[in-house]
Parts: sequence; structure tokens; C-alpha cells
Amino acid sequence: MNYKETTEWMFAQLPMYQMQGASAYKADLSNTLLLAKHLGNPETRLKCIHIAGTNGKGSTSSMLASILQEAGYKTGLYTSPHLKDFRERIKINGEEISEDFVVSFIAQNKPFFEAQSLSFFEMTVGLAFDYFVKEDVDIAVIETGMGGRLDSTNIITPLVSVITNIGMDHTQFLGDTPVKIAAEKAGIVKNAAPVVIGEYTDETKPVFIKKASEEKATIYFASEKNWPEYERELKGDYQKKNVATVLQTVEVLQQSLSINEEHIKAGLLNVVKNTGLRGRWEQLRTAPVVITDTAHNSHGLKPVLQQLQSLPYTKLRFVLGVVNDKKLDEILPLFPQDAVYYFCRPGVPRGLDAEVLAEEAKKYKIFGKIFQNVTDAYSAAIQDAALTDVVYVGGSTFVVAEIL
Repeated sequence: MNYKETTEWMFAQLPMYQMQGASAYKADLSNTLLLAKHLGNPETRLKCIHIAGTNGKGSTSSMLASILQEAGYKTGLYTSPHLKDFRERIKINGEEISEDFVVSFIAQNKPFFEAQSLSFFEMTVGLAFDYFVKEDVDIAVIETGMGGRLDSTNIITPLVSVITNIGMDHTQFLGDTPVKIAAEKAGIVKNAAPVVIGEYTDETKPVFIKKASEEKATIYFASEKNWPEYERELKGDYQKKNVATVLQTVEVLQQSLSINEEHIKAGLLNVVKNTGLRGRWEQLRTAPVVITDTAHNSHGLKPVLQQLQSLPYTKLRFVLGVVNDKKLDEILPLFPQDAVYYFCRPGVPRGLDAEVLAEEAKKYKIFGKIFQNVTDAYSAAIQDAALTDVVYVGGSTFVVAEIL
């Protein structure tokens, strides 16, 4: 199989939460442990930073990787989901894994994958760990997919564990309260490895303290310190909290790694160049201003919508699409009623029909036009917009991916 055929096989043959939802969720790590053993346990040969949380994982992971690269470390970065190409998930010093490596890894291990009915995510984690070991990275920044305790990445013993924040997302898998979700995310805390908490609430803080105590892990709360204000490339207001998490993590890493203030400054200024991160309060045009962001739950959308409404504009226009398991009663009330809406369906099996989204939006006095795809909705918004308008594209990672 060539690269295109290989990735199509990965997407089509095996359940993947990103495309299919609930059927791809595995309730334990037995498959991942079998795979790790099959590959010669590459996870035991990696120095890792492990990052979980409801929102901000990608930004936090990328900022940390950028700082580590500026400090001269050969840095592996594993994130998900990808926006355009599968290879975005696995990078070393910002360079994506080669098509050839993906093809040969799948070809060599395909009989094992099929025999064990491995999920897309399980074999992708195996691919990442195998690649990082073979390429002899100095350190790997590993982002969880969903949750933490049962996430396929959770077979590593990290230098430091990081939990960015807790919001209500994936509740059908992780629990229907912040306390239950916090407990799942806290599953990445490992024996004696320090843990950094980005944001917490009165409800979630005791969960983290209890887990850290059980694991004899030193716990740090990033939001409890006053950090220096560094200039940063990522302009979303919400990134201030992620930067605090990053700075606290770097402070912990400085106990074992050589990272100075110049590395931090350069890392925060060169995140996109160093890691290729896209879709985080990204401005695509200036007249009209076009902003896109991958925020897709209430916790993530609140600060984005606040920042959006603080911009100067004549009219605010939303190109909006979501996936079909999104709790619309939690996100639609956050959107302004006096904006113009272009409802669309993301081009994935889990995409919610634009008609359904528009009908639900009416309950919150939000009205707009219906489009069958993201491209048409975006084109219409740009065509309608005055030069002084602001157009926002989002609601789902998949919507953002289609316009980048």
C-alpha cells in the first residue's frame, strides 16, 4: 500500500473516536500494553512529558515543545487530532513523520493489528513511540487523546504530568460531573513524578491533591503564582492560562534539563514555526477580519466568544458547524443573537446536519442560512461581509480543518 492507501486503511478498517464516536472507545489498556510488548516496549526508552485536560492540551504541548527545541533538545511531539494530514500528529522538531515510515510501520505490523483488533488510536500511539525511539529523541511531549486513566498514551512514566483544566466534554465516557472527569484526567499522575495543574475549581482541586498524595507526587498549581508576562505568538486571550501552565512545567523541568529564560522567550514567540500548530485564534484575513479557532465545548468557547465580541466590527458573522454528540444546550446560549449565522455540516461521518443545528439554534433566538458544507458557508460569509466585519469560523476542529 502507498501512503494514501495506508492511511485510508487506518481510518476505514479500525474504529476511531474522532470519526465514529462511542464505538471506538476502549475501556482498558490491555491492547496498548500488548502492542507495546510487541514493539519491544519503546515507551520505557523515552523521556516524556504527559499532558491531559479538557482544553488547551494542543497549545500547551506545542509551547512546551517549542521551548525545548529552542533549548537545543531533539523534541518529539505527539498530538491529536490532525487538521489536514495524519502526519501532523507525530513530529520531531516540527517536522512531520515521513510517509515512508508510516507505510513501513503499518505494513510490518498489520497482521498483529488485525489479529488484536487494535483501534486507530492504539496503533498511532505505538507508531509515535516506535518512531521517537528509532529517531533517538531527547524528550517527547505526549498529549492524551481523551481522558487520561484509560488513554492509550497512559503507559509512559513521565518526567512530569500536566493537567491543563477540567471542562464538561466527552461526558458519556469520562463522567457527568467535573469531579468524575478530574478523576479520569488525574489517571496520568504517576508514582513520584511531579504533576502540574493549570486551572482548578473548589470541586476539582481535592481530586488532584488526593491522587498526587496516593502517588507520592509533588503537585504544583500554576494559577497560584504570578508569572512574568512574555510576548507570545498565540494571541488568544485564553492562552494566558496555558502559558502559566507551561511556565510552571518548565520550572519543574529545569530541575533536570537545561532551559533558560531566552529559550522560554524564543519558544513562546516561535510556536507556529517550531511546531506547525494551527487553528488557535488564527487570523486568516484582515478585511474582513477572519478568525478561526478549534474551541468546541462551553469551557473553550466562552473566552473565545468574549474576545471576539471585544473586537471592533460593523457586523459579526459566524460560520458554524458541530459534530452530532455535541451538547447544543451548553454551547448555543453562549453565541450572540445579533450576529449573522451560516450553519454548515463538517465533512465527517459524525458531522451534525446543518438543518438540525439551525433548528436547535432557533430556540436561542439565533437565526441564519443553511449550507450543506463548510466551503459554501465560508464563501457566502466572505461574500456578504463588509470590509469592517468580523467573520468567525468554528464550532468543531473539522470545520476549522476544512478552511485552512
